[in-house]
Amino acid sequence: MRKIIHVDMDAFYASIEQRDDPALRGRPVVVAWRGARSVVCAASYEARRYGVRSAMPAMRAERLCPQAVFVPPDFPRYRAVSRAVREIFRRHTERVEPLSLDEAYLDVTAPLSNLPSATAIAQAIRASIREELRLTASAGVAPNKFLAKIASDWRKPDGLFVIRPRDVEAFLEGLPVGRLPGVGKVMQGRLAQLGIATVGQLRLRDPRELERRFGRYGQRLHELAWGIDERAVEPDRPVQSVSAEDTFERDLPLDELAPHVERMARKTWAAARQHERVGRTVVLKLKTADFRILTRRYTPPLPPASEAEFLRIAVGLLDRASTPDGTLYRLVGVGLSQFVEAHDPRAQPDLFAVSVS
Repeated sequence: MRKIIHVDMDAFYASIEQRDDPALRGRPVVVAWRGARSVVCAASYEARRYGVRSAMPAMRAERLCPQAVFVPPDFPRYRAVSRAVREIFRRHTERVEPLSLDEAYLDVTAPLSNLPSATAIAQAIRASIREELRLTASAGVAPNKFLAKIASDWRKPDGLFVIRPRDVEAFLEGLPVGRLPGVGKVMQGRLAQLGIATVGQLRLRDPRELERRFGRYGQRLHELAWGIDERAVEPDRPVQSVSAEDTFERDLPLDELAPHVERMARKTWAAARQHERVGRTVVLKLKTADFRILTRRYTPPLPPASEAEFLRIAVGLLDRASTPDGTLYRLVGVGLSQFVEAHDPRAQPDLFAVSVS
């Protein structure tokens, strides 16, 4: 039986800004560049009360909260704090899997510290973050990654929630299916048509029926309903790709997809900026109304250097979606892959290249 902790820093970027500038404390802070193409990187809890969320267009955030203080992101500073957080994690285990600058999984089945339980380790980590970094973190403790991630969100901000093995089935029983990974609004609607609104109701369905209706994801749904997640914590895995995708409320034709591609591209670009590595390949994913998946990729001579360039390439990939006229689409996704270190020659311009005009 594994002992997994998921630690999620509270409003990480915004909290760092409020920590370092006393004038921002208690005020709605939005970490974002201003402008029509900018997206929110983070929002303080004061701003979230107005509906401001990360990955939201900055102009919409400004409309929702006119009194918000906009602060341009400072990723080198955030990365430095993230490294300090991970040093605290490594006092207790070498099995740390960062998901981004502000969250990570820890496998403390065989801890380095002498603390008596995973709960005690989570408490110690949160106390160290508070005392040494003057920030807060929420944590979830559970037998696997799926449950630990749900638990860390249960008492946010600055909370701790534990799901013990003996309590897993009871905890999941009344949980809305929307809390399961991958179950968005469209999937909730499809499950609702089958009379499934809670995990307990999902648990009663024949797994063969779920697989017949939803493919391999149907099998995954059945496993999640019983709290099964065999994924191991993978320490210090370098980022290989980042992506964002969205399922539409209604199926759309190709000529209506560009704004949605731009929206997903902005989310992906913001996520990519959290990493020190550089992505080289732009990926467009489309899913048709009949669940066929199309993927288009482009690797420019140099990695995209700006959000505007990234958006232009992503939208341009729509021209390569060769499907019959009248095809409708239910999902769009944008990714950035083929990550390399920033000092890798593949991420650098060729100083001796000849320009021909």
